[in-house]
Amino acid sequence: MHSATAPDDTRITRLPNGVRVVTIRMPHVHTASIGVFVRSGSAHESKLDNGISHFVEHMVFKGTLMRDARRINLDAERLGAEVNAHTDKDHTGYTMHGRPADVPQLVEMLADLVRHPTFPADELERERQVLLHECTEDEDDPLSTAFKLFDKACWGPHALAQSVIGPRRNIERFGRDALVDYLRRQYTGANVVVGAAGDIDVPAFEAAVEAAFGTMDSGHENLVAAPVYAGGVATKRLSGSSQAHLVLGFPLPGLAAQDPAGVLAAAVFGEGMSSPLMDRIREQRGLAYYTACSADVLDIAGQFVVEASTSPGQIDELLAETLALLKAQAQQVADEDLERGKAQLAVRRLRAHERPYRRLEDAVLDLYATGSVCDTRTWCARIDAVPAETVRAAFARMLAAGPTIALSGELPRAAGERVRSLLAAA
Repeated sequence: MHSATAPDDTRITRLPNGVRVVTIRMPHVHTASIGVFVRSGSAHESKLDNGISHFVEHMVFKGTLMRDARRINLDAERLGAEVNAHTDKDHTGYTMHGRPADVPQLVEMLADLVRHPTFPADELERERQVLLHECTEDEDDPLSTAFKLFDKACWGPHALAQSVIGPRRNIERFGRDALVDYLRRQYTGANVVVGAAGDIDVPAFEAAVEAAFGTMDSGHENLVAAPVYAGGVATKRLSGSSQAHLVLGFPLPGLAAQDPAGVLAAAVFGEGMSSPLMDRIREQRGLAYYTACSADVLDIAGQFVVEASTSPGQIDELLAETLALLKAQAQQVADEDLERGKAQLAVRRLRAHERPYRRLEDAVLDLYATGSVCDTRTWCARIDAVPAETVRAAFARMLAAGPTIALSGELPRAAGERVRSLLAAA
């Protein structure tokens, strides 16, 4: 086994086949969180495969060589454990939470899920219908629609623009052979991280991982080239919605750049009720009940995102005010906003540090992006060291790149043209 750079309470080793093993010792925690993470998500899919990572994630729970669907849940619940999974653009995660003494069994059960699913035909057809219902719900959600439009406008033809759930036509088409082949190609040692956080018996955990994953094929890393930012305006009217939903944003560097300026800029602009965004848009102007700003940063690229919901007649005012606020930040970042943003990010990171599974997932994403794990104190120190001028310059760079704007829901006629005209005037 080979080790990598990590905080003092974190141990990272690598099996000969490339599987990385992460252990985060948290002796004060009385449960254990175990995860198997695979560098495989919608960003790793072709257009014809879009949605297959999510389909596979659902189907592994429908039966393995050792357990049928009921037995998967029963074996976990007999130990009091919870089992769950999620798919994202950059990875898929399978997790269990239980007692530290049961960690070796939890590892074996997770390995059975990700290494030996059988994808039974009858279960596949039932789950296909579940996914189609999920697809319908997603299509009917105006905010989800706005985010999908936003991603496509941001990243153009790049796979990062694809949704996790994928298009309906793909869900209807995927068969067992496609799922088996995708699992074989993507779920390999070079892309798998097995982690545990809590009051962990490290030797017992590492031995369980080696026994369960040591024979996994090595494969090759699922690497994706960084996208080229496109930008632009996208709109879609949806019946049944009484509000208009806006997503506005700009490109940010990915996690691999280790550049905290964009994350801090998002906190400065829209974190909390006293932030410029919330104070101006909601408190002073009453243009939206809900608005927020965040930095969504993946390994290869990131997005600075402002989202808001408003009445159709107030879209122009909302957009004009938001752009004016962004321009003001590109001129000068107030000291009190910078201080507030840094403090809020520090507290958020420290709270995450206290949650075993959140620490585990953050560590895995660090590993995928940089090959090491960033210590919480180091991360907070990096944020605290960013001067106002660097944040101001980040706003200026974003504005120079040009915005991406997506609108969905109840929209006035020619909403896209009106937005483009407003941008040209601004």
